[in-house]
Amino acid sequence: MPRLALYALIVCVLSVAAAVVSFIEGNLLGIVWILLAGVSSNMAWYYLRRAKADREASSSAA
Repeated sequence: MPRLALYALIVCVLSVAAAVVSFIEGNLLGIVWILLAGVSSNMAWYYLRRAKADREASSSAA
């Protein structure tokens, strides 16, 4: 797994946990955490797909 995808996945998990804690405490700031989770999730998928495409391109070129 690419390093940037792993970092984005960690940020996603932590922001979901922060959103849950915020909503349990009755704080509407959890909405921001949910948005951050969405962005970091998309980043993780992007970096995973890009790494897969790079691997396929390098294996077909050889």
